[in-house]
Amino acid sequence: MDIHNNAALVLIDMQQGINHPKLGRRNNPHAEEQMASLLAAWRATGRPVIHVRNFSRSPDSVFWPQQPGVEYQPAFLPRDGERQLRKKVPDAFCASELEAWLRRDSISQVVIVGVVTNNSVESTARTGGNLGFEVLVPHDACFTFDQADFFGHPHSAEEVHAMSLGNLHGEYATVVATAEVLAAVR
Repeated sequence: MDIHNNAALVLIDMQQGINHPKLGRRNNPHAEEQMASLLAAWRATGRPVIHVRNFSRSPDSVFWPQQPGVEYQPAFLPRDGERQLRKKVPDAFCASELEAWLRRDSISQVVIVGVVTNNSVESTARTGGNLGFEVLVPHDACFTFDQADFFGHPHSAEEVHAMSLGNLHGEYATVVATAEVLAAVR
């Protein structure tokens, strides 16, 4: 695997609200550790980091503005020089500057991590792939929650996560392990 010297790490919705109990049981309990290791590697090598934060339009959202859930988790606070992107929908490319930033900086490869796998991560990765970016999604650096499908059948967070990654892999993105990405970062 080749990780470009200017590959962008895109951290999606690593906000305090994602830890709200109302979201239910999640998978991948070590995802934040994996994200933090990627963030540390990107910072150590001077690669670009983009922090995406959701400012929901729904008052019952854990990311509703003017409440603590919208704020970054302390471990994922942006540093000087790292870009911050505000969004109001799951897809970080939609109605934002993300594509323009990447094109202006000649960035063709993005590594997408964060939450929720089958929502913001998947929609952003799909659009990135459709726009022609080389998208990598480390499966162990994102997570989701138990959910029911359209027909009301319950699915574990592990099943939802696996299906979402299956939707992405090979068509919109390459799904990899964090260790593979870290081994390729020089």
